[in-house]
Amino acid sequence: MDDLLIRPLEPYDTDEAAQVWWRSRHAEGSQLPPAIHTPEQVATWFADVLLPDAQTWVGLDDGRIVAVLTLDGDDLDQLYVEPELAGRGVGSTLVDLAKDLRPGGLALWTFQTNTRAQAFYRSHGFVEVRRTDGAANEERAPDVRMVWGAHPERRTD
Repeated sequence: MDDLLIRPLEPYDTDEAAQVWWRSRHAEGSQLPPAIHTPEQVATWFADVLLPDAQTWVGLDDGRIVAVLTLDGDDLDQLYVEPELAGRGVGSTLVDLAKDLRPGGLALWTFQTNTRAQAFYRSHGFVEVRRTDGAANEERAPDVRMVWGAHPERRTD
């Protein structure tokens, strides 16, 4: 998508950004476990946690938020794109931004059921470093740790 505008999340964006997150999580064919929070709780989390404590960017198309990227330290913590724009380069543009901002490496978690996300991240150079039973995530769903670049968790064997 050539006309995507990327800018930092602003306080007035949190409700709209949370809706992108929600729609992406609940889209037809989603490989994600259902969200355990209401849309209102997600919007509050964007406003009270992501906005002040992490670096979050939004992608806009014609003034409408269509994607969200959050970096928390060297973790690519959130990447969600409006379902109708999947496969159109929006996610790739945001991953490229994350790599530019964290040239020393990135890490992320994705759910084991989300094989499309795993393939997407592999296509961007991420490698799997471990799997867990999900006991440490809110959904309690098995997950996969992936890293890119010279991230300290990357295996060298």
